[in-house]
Amino acid sequence: MLVFFFFFFCIVGGAAVLGVGVWTLVEKSDYLSLLASSTFAVSAYILILAGGLVVVTGFLGCCAVIREQRSCLSTYFFFLLLIFLIELVAGVLAYVYYQRLSDELKEHLNQTMTENYAQPGKETITSAVDRLQQDFKCCGSNNSQDWTLSVYIRSERSGGRVVPDSCCKTITADCGRRDHPSNIYKVEGGCITKLEQFLADHLLVIGAVGIGVACLQICGMVFTCCLHRRIKMDPY
Repeated sequence: MLVFFFFFFCIVGGAAVLGVGVWTLVEKSDYLSLLASSTFAVSAYILILAGGLVVVTGFLGCCAVIREQRSCLSTYFFFLLLIFLIELVAGVLAYVYYQRLSDELKEHLNQTMTENYAQPGKETITSAVDRLQQDFKCCGSNNSQDWTLSVYIRSERSGGRVVPDSCCKTITADCGRRDHPSNIYKVEGGCITKLEQFLADHLLVIGAVGIGVACLQICGMVFTCCLHRRIKMDPY
């Protein structure tokens, strides 16, 4: 009974990892287009892969115990080791990206916003910037003055706007023509600070879940070795 409880716990843990990976990609996934590298998304995809493998191998472990076959247990052990290595890679990627997240945003976010906003073929970035400014109630990369360098704001297409309409506290037609604090968001640190905190929180969750499930895999490998020694040799 204890054996099946362990495998059930593994399956639940795998489902949790899978859920965290999907949550990381789905929640405010528009922001990924604003990042210079794909490390954040890759870490989430690795979590999804690891979570799916944990669930599948959990059922494999149950079958191995029921059939009392050492060959099945050996296969289960191999998959546990593979999952552990995958999660180790995800954890390293998350840690490395966490360390350089601030520098990447400071170096690239302002350039991405000012050069690509409302430009032909850049609809994804435009949508991401609008959502970023509305969700986090901010305006500009560092502050609203960043938009003075925007290709869009300097063009005739801006219609006299000094900031995009998504900077406004209440969005109305052409509201971006006034940059008074009563009309637009004036947040210290701008959108960089808000986005950096958001991504850092997600990376910490990825790291914590990865470490937790990696420890579970280690326990699983030890447990499998013990079962392997107890089950008689497979006659096949």
